[in-house]
Amino acid sequence: MLLTTEKLSKAYKSRKKGEPVFWAAKEVCVEIPEGKTVGLLGPSGSGKSTVGQMIVGLIEASSGEIFYKGERLSYPLKGELRKKIQILFQHPEVSFNPMLPLIRSMVEPYKLMKKDSSEKAILADIERFGLHREHLYRTPLELSGGELQRAALARVLVLEPELIILDEPTSMLDVISQAQIVHFLQEYQKEHETAYLFITHNKVLAKTVCDEIYEIREGICTKKEM
Repeated sequence: MLLTTEKLSKAYKSRKKGEPVFWAAKEVCVEIPEGKTVGLLGPSGSGKSTVGQMIVGLIEASSGEIFYKGERLSYPLKGELRKKIQILFQHPEVSFNPMLPLIRSMVEPYKLMKKDSSEKAILADIERFGLHREHLYRTPLELSGGELQRAALARVLVLEPELIILDEPTSMLDVISQAQIVHFLQEYQKEHETAYLFITHNKVLAKTVCDEIYEIREGICTKKEM
C-alpha cells in the first residue's frame, strides 16, 4: 500500500469560551494503493479538504497516523517526501505569486529537481496542456481559471510525485477545461502509475474516475461499495 491513514483526526478549538471543540475529521482511515485513484467524496464542509491537507503536510493532525510505504510520516514533510506527495488545489491561484509572470513561478520546481529550467524546456512541458509562450509572460490575473489550473498541474508534475492530492481540481472550471484536466490526469497515470486522492463533491465524477471511493460527512469517513 502506498499510503494509509489510521484514525486521522483534526480538532479546532472554538474562539468562544465554553463552546465545544469542532472536529473537522474524526478517526479517518483511508488506503491509497500505488497507481490507483481513490475518491474522497463529500459535501462542502464535510472535512475532505482537511484530510487532504493533513496527508500532504500542510496542516498538522490532532491525532492519528499517516504511513507512506509503511513508514510513519511526521509533520511537516521534509526532503524527498515534499516532492513525492503533492497537491493540486481547487483554486490554482494560491500556487502562484499574483505579481509575477507565470514563468517566474514555473521555474522553481525545475531548479528544485535540478532540471533544465530554460524557457525552451518549460515551454515543451506546458504545450502538452495547451499553453503557449505568451502564457508564460502573463500574470495569474491575466489567465483564465482553466489556463491557470493547467499551469498548476504542469508545475506539480515536474516534481515527479508518486501521490497527488487532487482537491476539487475541476470544480471551478468550465466543462471543456474539466474534461481536459481529467483526461490528462488519466493518461499521465497510465504512463507513470501515479496515485491520486481525488477529493470531490461530485458523485458522477467520482464514479467515473475513481477505482475506490470513501464518503465523508461531518468528518466521519466510510468506504463505499463501487
